[in-house]
Amino acid sequence: MSENNKGNLISCNKISLSYENKTVLSGISFDIKRNEIVTIIGPNGSGKTSLLRVICGLENACAGVVTKADGLAVGYMPQKFHIDRVLPLTVRRFLRISGKGRGLRNIDEIEEIADKMGILHLKDQQVHDISGGEMQRVMLTRALLRNPDLLVLDEPTQGLDIQGQAEFYNILTKIRDEKGCGIIMVSHDLHMVMAATDRVLCLNGHICCAGKPEDVSKHPEYISLFGKQSAKEIAIYMHKHDHTHDIDGCVHEDGGG
Repeated sequence: MSENNKGNLISCNKISLSYENKTVLSGISFDIKRNEIVTIIGPNGSGKTSLLRVICGLENACAGVVTKADGLAVGYMPQKFHIDRVLPLTVRRFLRISGKGRGLRNIDEIEEIADKMGILHLKDQQVHDISGGEMQRVMLTRALLRNPDLLVLDEPTQGLDIQGQAEFYNILTKIRDEKGCGIIMVSHDLHMVMAATDRVLCLNGHICCAGKPEDVSKHPEYISLFGKQSAKEIAIYMHKHDHTHDIDGCVHEDGGG
């Protein structure tokens, strides 16, 4: 890795991807660092999942280079994961066959992670019998079993209600703070990730705009894709605080001055 990219977990340089003469990604360049949460937003068909698959090495870019830090371990949570309902598979077994990663090998370690994620009570249940929210936590636990430097999450809150989404993003923030890993995820809803992301990439085949969520929401390209109403709603969300929040979301009044 060059001196210019030193300290980055991943560096994408002018990544392009095409399928059957259809351009999906064009000239994508960005970096991901440790202790950073990056969220990719964009309309359907904008190339979000394709970009994650290129980062994970599941797709080969037609042009450009993805540079990874030496020894980088990646934990990937796909958008969809089909398990045949006729296949008997408990959560415990699912995690054990998925836990072949750096540093996590035995059942005690796997169950310790599952306990921290609040899913240990599910270990003897069939995977296809648990709820959507529980499955999301199981899938995140599966990604964590690689003891990753980088978590790659494709629509991790898909199908969750507002409370479930807020709880999930709180978990991600704690994981980032405790493990010091980088996190890159796809989301359709910038409103929900405002408090949980450090940087936003607005994608529509190319990077339309990038930066802090409040800055992206004011960008003409964002407004063009998502509308003025969305920008206004985010502006309301980004009200001036006279208080701060700790990692668990508790409010602390700021002192005067």
